[in-house]
Amino acid sequence: MLPSSIPSPPPAWAQFELGPLTIHTYALCILTGIIAAVIISQRRLSRRGADNGVVLDIIIWAVPLGIVGARFYHVFTHMGDYFFPGANLWDIFAIWDGGNALYGSLLGGALGAYIGCRRAGIRFWSFADALAPAMLVAQSIGRIGNYFNHELFGLPTTLPWGLEILPTDPMFPKELPAGTLFHPLFLYEIIWNLVGVGIILLLERRFSLRWGRTFGLYLIWYGLGRSWLEAIRIDPTSDAPLGIPANIWASLVAIILGVILFIVQRRRHPEPEESVYRGGREPRLLAAPTSRPRSQSAR
Repeated sequence: MLPSSIPSPPPAWAQFELGPLTIHTYALCILTGIIAAVIISQRRLSRRGADNGVVLDIIIWAVPLGIVGARFYHVFTHMGDYFFPGANLWDIFAIWDGGNALYGSLLGGALGAYIGCRRAGIRFWSFADALAPAMLVAQSIGRIGNYFNHELFGLPTTLPWGLEILPTDPMFPKELPAGTLFHPLFLYEIIWNLVGVGIILLLERRFSLRWGRTFGLYLIWYGLGRSWLEAIRIDPTSDAPLGIPANIWASLVAIILGVILFIVQRRRHPEPEESVYRGGREPRLLAAPTSRPRSQSAR
């Protein structure tokens, strides 16, 4: 028999003890996503002539700033969760409990990537293009962590893949009866992202997209999907300017920026991208060993 719903994992699965350390499943998912993004981005850049390991030189700047941006974006769009009488302000930094916004990570990560690319001599838009499908893979892996944290679910549903949420969960709507099923938004986003990987790679290969246009497609694709998911998401603590959740505003901005980036870069750079390195920063080619002249036979 087919299951009639998706059960939420037991709360104990959200973390486990390893000696004196508490390991959070959410953090492991984020870390696994970062590792996957690094591997994919490096392979894509290496095929375009970049040195092995150059992505590591960039992510040591991009990842920390991306994490900081992700956390603070979430905090400032959920002010009621962190700033109230008697609140523990240290909770602002508790990223292991969930609450890391993708759009914040894009802002912070973009700044870090720009710094890293300047130091490594890589063109920023070349790195962004290599990262675009890798980001969707990383986000898909990270969304598994939302499942273990019992978060990122949508409106009630009677569909057979409805997600079970315990009435004791802080995010469970108080006005709904126990046993209500919800749209599994984390699963929808995983599917949307993985489909996006295939579409972006297909278009990139078909039209030889470079100079940031692949990253523009990423912004458009992710913005479209995220705006729809946010429209049916249950997140009562999110700030909603003009009654529209902050993440929908951010999704619309991402779509607009993606379209502008694609059009502008297409006009500015109709030529093929010959190198992922900035001018004068190409790695020196090793000189080919000099072959010994063949000795002439004595006559």
